[in-house]
Amino acid sequence: MQKAYKLQGIHRHYDWGGKSFIPNLMGIENPSQTPHAEYWMGAHVSAPAIVQTELGEVLLDQFIQTNPAKLLGSKTVQNFGVLPYLFKVLDVAKMLSIQVHPSKQNALIGFTKEDALGISLDAFNRNYKDKNHKPEVMVALSDFWLLHGFLAPDLLEARLQEYFYFNPLMDHFRGVDYQGLYSFFMQLSLADSDRILKPLMMDAIAAVKRGEVDKSHPHWWANKYYNGIMPESGIDKGIFSIYILNIVHVSKYEGVFQGAGLLHAYLEGQNIELMANSDNVLRGGLTPKYVDIKELVEHVKFVPTYPAILKGELINEFERVYPCPVPDFGLSKIGITAGKSYTIIPDSIEMLLVTEGILKIDHITLKAGEVAMLVAGQSITIEANLDAVAFKSFVP
Repeated sequence: MQKAYKLQGIHRHYDWGGKSFIPNLMGIENPSQTPHAEYWMGAHVSAPAIVQTELGEVLLDQFIQTNPAKLLGSKTVQNFGVLPYLFKVLDVAKMLSIQVHPSKQNALIGFTKEDALGISLDAFNRNYKDKNHKPEVMVALSDFWLLHGFLAPDLLEARLQEYFYFNPLMDHFRGVDYQGLYSFFMQLSLADSDRILKPLMMDAIAAVKRGEVDKSHPHWWANKYYNGIMPESGIDKGIFSIYILNIVHVSKYEGVFQGAGLLHAYLEGQNIELMANSDNVLRGGLTPKYVDIKELVEHVKFVPTYPAILKGELINEFERVYPCPVPDFGLSKIGITAGKSYTIIPDSIEMLLVTEGILKIDHITLKAGEVAMLVAGQSITIEANLDAVAFKSFVP
C-alpha cells in the first residue's frame, strides 16, 4: 500500500458560487461561466472523492472499505468506523441561507422521525439527510464576511431602537429574550413582516446608493441580497437575521469555528471549510430551499455570541493548528519554503490541499489546487519545490 494517493475532489455548482476562484486555483478552464461554489474532498455518500490508485480510479468511500484499519487507523475505526469529516473549498459570491446545524443527538432523532414518516431522502421537505451533527471550522483564503450568532444584548437592544420599524419588536426582546424576539418575527404573516421589512429595505437601498454604509453594516448586505432593487412584497424574512446577528470580518488565514445551534450564514469570500461528515442544514431564510421554522427554532441556541477569531497556534516552524473542540476533525496550515522538508506521521487519513506553490510527497508532486490523501501510521516527508502553503485535515 502506498503512503499517499492523489485525490480528485468533486465540484459542486450551486448558484451562489463564484465563477473564477476555484477554477483559477485548480488551473482549469470555465468557458461556460458555470458557478463553482464548493469543492468536496471526502467520502460523503452524495459526492465521494476519487482516489487515484495503482489499479485505477476508485471512489474514496469504497477504497476505505477495502482496508479501513490500515487506511483510517485503529483509533478512527474504533471511534467512527468511517472517515468522520468532509473537507471543502468554498467560493461565496452570493449570500448563503440563514442556517443552523443540529447536535448529534438531535440529528439522530430528526433522521429517525423523518424516516418513519416516509419522507424520501431527496424530498424537498426533508430536513435531515443523515444521522450526524455538522460542527464546522473555516479558514479564510481572502477577506471573508459572515453572520455568526446573535448580537450581544446591548448591541441588539440598540439595533432595535435605531429604526422606527423595529419598535413593534421591542416588547418581544425586553433586553434578554432572544427566542421570544426571533420566534415572534419568524412566525409573522408575510403581510405583517412586510410592514417591518419594507421601510427597512427602502432605508438599506438608499443608504448604499448614498455611500453611507460599508460591509460592516447590515444595510450593505440587505441591499446586496436584492441587488439594489426594492421588492414589491413577500420580502424574505431572513433579511431580519442580518440585523440581529454579528457581522464578522475574517482576514486571510484567520478562522472561525461554528458548533451546533449557532445561527449563521456565509456572506462573501473564499475559504477552506472542514466539518463533520454530514449534510444536515435547517434553514431560516435567504434561500429557495425548504424552510421549516418550527424545526429550526427547536435547534437554535438563543444566547448571545461573542465572536472568537482563530489565529491558529504554531506547533513548530512549519505547521499552525486551528483549535476545534470536537473529536471528528482538526485543521492546520502548513507553510514550507523552497528546499525544506517536513516529516509527519498521520494518525488517521489526512488530506493535504496545496493552495500555493508546489509540494512533493513520496512519489506524488502537488501543485496549487491539488490534494493528496495520506495513509494512517506512515512516516511521510513533505518537500517544497517552491515556497508552498497547504491545508491539512486530520482526526485528532
